[in-house]
Amino acid sequence: MTQAVDSAPRTGSVTQPSPGETRLVIGLLLVSAFVVILNETIMGVALPRLMDDLGISAATGQWLTTGFLLTMAVVIPVTGFLLQRFDTRPVFVWAMSLFSAGTLIALLAPGFSMLLVGRIVQASGTAIMMPLLMTTVLTLVEPAHRGRVMGNISIVISVAPAVGPTISGLILNAFSWRWLFGFVLPIAIAALVLGMVKVRNVSTPRKAPIDVVSVVVSAVAFGGIVYGLSSIGEAGSTGPLVPVLSLVVGFVALALFVFRQTRLQRTDSALLDLRTFRTRGFTVPIVAMVISFMAMFGTLILLPIYIERVLGLEVLQVGLLLLPGGLIMGLLSPVVGRVYDRRGPRVLLVPGAIIVSAVLWALSTVGVETSVWFVLGAHVVLSIGLALTFTPLFTAALGGLPPTLYSHGSAVLGTAQQLAGAAGTALFVTLLTIGAAGAATSGADDVAAATAVGVRTAFLVGAVISLVGIATASMVRRPATPEGAPAPAVH
Repeated sequence: MTQAVDSAPRTGSVTQPSPGETRLVIGLLLVSAFVVILNETIMGVALPRLMDDLGISAATGQWLTTGFLLTMAVVIPVTGFLLQRFDTRPVFVWAMSLFSAGTLIALLAPGFSMLLVGRIVQASGTAIMMPLLMTTVLTLVEPAHRGRVMGNISIVISVAPAVGPTISGLILNAFSWRWLFGFVLPIAIAALVLGMVKVRNVSTPRKAPIDVVSVVVSAVAFGGIVYGLSSIGEAGSTGPLVPVLSLVVGFVALALFVFRQTRLQRTDSALLDLRTFRTRGFTVPIVAMVISFMAMFGTLILLPIYIERVLGLEVLQVGLLLLPGGLIMGLLSPVVGRVYDRRGPRVLLVPGAIIVSAVLWALSTVGVETSVWFVLGAHVVLSIGLALTFTPLFTAALGGLPPTLYSHGSAVLGTAQQLAGAAGTALFVTLLTIGAAGAATSGADDVAAATAVGVRTAFLVGAVISLVGIATASMVRRPATPEGAPAPAVH
């Protein structure tokens, strides 16, 4: 049973937002969020070029992605407090200002250290943007129409990371790595200026305390877990002690964080209110979402490795091969949202989970002789299955929460996405490494053959896990409309 959080009385000029104002605010947030989330995966393809230009190793260069993910994991839990304490416009301005500043720093970076600083500043703005978008939609959009809008959000959350490598490959084919930031910077600045002029506040802030101890413990907890998971794939160079120690520290800190939040939420002063999990309609979709994101990020990291090392395609060809799936996911997401509004989640989730599972089982059979067209078809079908799952899961998870928990639910959702992405990447890369090493020991003909064995191993385990996703998807229900929702405010 959901226990609502009592909030301080809200004051200020309160008016019902017009449809035009609602569309403007949400549209601008969607475009801005797409631009910032795109940068989460845009650096992977650029790593070889950066290694040559900056004279760094692969392990060092990987920090451009790992550091981004770590920053996201640390900042996102704090957004629940930020969205309660401050208005929509200043939060948006801060998010886009940080992202724009980070992009400029990266563009002008004279070396690796400053480039890493730019990525960290970028990630600080990115981490704020997605919970802001989610909370604004929940505030402005009636429950009967949330599926359609959440479909558009699914484009941002799922398609932006999927097309990041493709866009990166296209840019690097004609320009230097600096243009990965040079093309993005004008768009980010334009969104910032437009937001400063056009975005109106859609909520009234309340005085919310900040618990410094919770901030520190959450940084150690989520940062430690994400770093530990990200380091598993590099255990060959760092040794197993680094990821194991990081994970142990992270999970111990997480236990302390949960304990402290359960104490603080009695006085409505928790950094991340965990009463969201008392709503069954929130917890079950979160579990299903974690499995889906593990499948997506694991596949995103594994397929390029397989296509390059086993099938022998170039980087640009890899990006183009994965582009149709990302585009199809984007085209389907709004349609899925409209179907959700009419029919609810199960008619979409169960078929989607079955499709994802079937593709993972199919990919567990790939080898050195597999056709590129088979891989293309598998990725397209997988994208269809994921498109059927993301929108219903986001909408069902957040739709059943009371309004006072919207910001905390959005922060929990964002944190779970980061942990799931890191876990999926770590799991698939580790299984790839173990499978390839075992095949090489058993006398595999060459590196390509051993890599193919590792890829099959990873997808096989992923397919087994996907069966849990099917069972979980069948348990998701359309959330009941929470009572006591205040009229949204625009001032």
